[in-house]
Amino acid sequence: MTVAAGHEVTVDGVLRRSARRTPARVALHYGTRSWTYAELDDAVSRAAQALRATGLAPGDRVGAYGHNSDAYLIAFLACARAGLVHVPVNQNLTGDDLAYLLGQSGSALVLTDPDLAGRLPAGTRALALRDTEDSLLTRLATTEPYEGEEPRAEDLAQLLYTSGTTALPKGAMMTHRALVHEYLSAITALDLQAGDRPVHSLPLYHSAQMHVFLLPYLAVGAENVVLDAPDGDTILDLIEAGRADSLFAPPTVWIGLSNRPDFAGRDLSGLRKAYYGASIMPVPVLERLKEHLPKLAFYNCFGQSEIGPLALVLGPYEHKGRMDSCGRPVLFVEARVVDEVGADVPDGQPGEIVYRSPQLCQGYWDKPEETAEAFRDGWFHSGDLAVRDAEGYFTVVDRVKDVINSGGVLVASRQVEDALYTHERVAEVAVIGLPDDKWIEAITAVVVPRGDVTEAELVTHAREKLSGFKAPKRVLFVDELPRNASGKILKRELRDRFAGAAGA
Repeated sequence: MTVAAGHEVTVDGVLRRSARRTPARVALHYGTRSWTYAELDDAVSRAAQALRATGLAPGDRVGAYGHNSDAYLIAFLACARAGLVHVPVNQNLTGDDLAYLLGQSGSALVLTDPDLAGRLPAGTRALALRDTEDSLLTRLATTEPYEGEEPRAEDLAQLLYTSGTTALPKGAMMTHRALVHEYLSAITALDLQAGDRPVHSLPLYHSAQMHVFLLPYLAVGAENVVLDAPDGDTILDLIEAGRADSLFAPPTVWIGLSNRPDFAGRDLSGLRKAYYGASIMPVPVLERLKEHLPKLAFYNCFGQSEIGPLALVLGPYEHKGRMDSCGRPVLFVEARVVDEVGADVPDGQPGEIVYRSPQLCQGYWDKPEETAEAFRDGWFHSGDLAVRDAEGYFTVVDRVKDVINSGGVLVASRQVEDALYTHERVAEVAVIGLPDDKWIEAITAVVVPRGDVTEAELVTHAREKLSGFKAPKRVLFVDELPRNASGKILKRELRDRFAGAAGA
């Protein structure tokens, strides 16, 4: 199945069609500003012309180093309309990390917010997104709409850099066609509808918030609210006021919301759809949320940057009996579970998930060896370890690199984490393997406690839930777990930080 022919399939075309269908409907709220679909589409055309007027040519890369805002969204769609390649950059990056992404992508211009501009490497050509007298947003008033050549479906729309939790980030080359296929997959798998009132609080530079929710919701004509950040007070206030009934958040945000002292007392009955993803949701946390909000429809979204990023979804009527599953492949994705040589493994046995899909990237920008390694025998190798059941549901066991070799026995960190999450005084936990002379890797739990709890109590609790060899050898207590902006816990950073703790 392919997208209809007869006109180029482009990212900006998603907005254009909604603007023609419902021009007067409100598309976006940000702070005190609101945009109808017609106004937003016009702003995108004017911004596209403003960008081309700076001397940029089709195919040039444009860095986007800014906070969430209406200007950020307009700039992304303007790049798409003008045939430019958008390069979203984590606004928390500084120094060498920032210079690496801008240099590796070859960004000819960086769109940035004024408070971030001082971090850019010396000599960087930049244009403010907003909040200055001469910004992309202010130029809209004096710029004509773009009337230049439209991009083609196979042109690059974005270099979507991987999160870099295990190595230097790689720029996944996403075409217009790949992203539009992913939008259609998201709309069908996640039941996105024009009548929904979604709130978007996660960073827009990250693929999940932008490509799984905001753009697909613009495609169906919904009324969207964009927030600066996932602030719990603001999100709960919007829900109680009836301005939001759909929310996507990583498990860390859902955990934070459920741990709030006022959570049980807030009227959240207006929240109809709850989406989670970016990392594994602990089953005990999901059970607590479902107990408190029994009518809320939960969707598990799973994938990675290279596939746009949605690949698998577990719908609200599929959770019963498989709370730890990430679901089945979405509309345009084909998935298998294979062994080290690429052969299918029997259902119920672990292996690596591989994908084949029109949503997939074209490879990694200027990294031919990494591209060849990831794309083998016509399939993309994800690095995720999973099992598939007879009904086609996938359960992710771990990242291949996060499986712990304890005394020669492989242990999935997620299973140990789920066991510890059942303890009432564990707020958050990440389980890692640390080098150990006896065990090869010692199973180590890094815990954010809720109240007083001891290492011995948690080890005993884990032994009651798991086979003895799976229980942690050590428990380390921290105030917070390191994570990237999408909410994914950075286990590599924990392994580096506590490398000497196992044998202590």
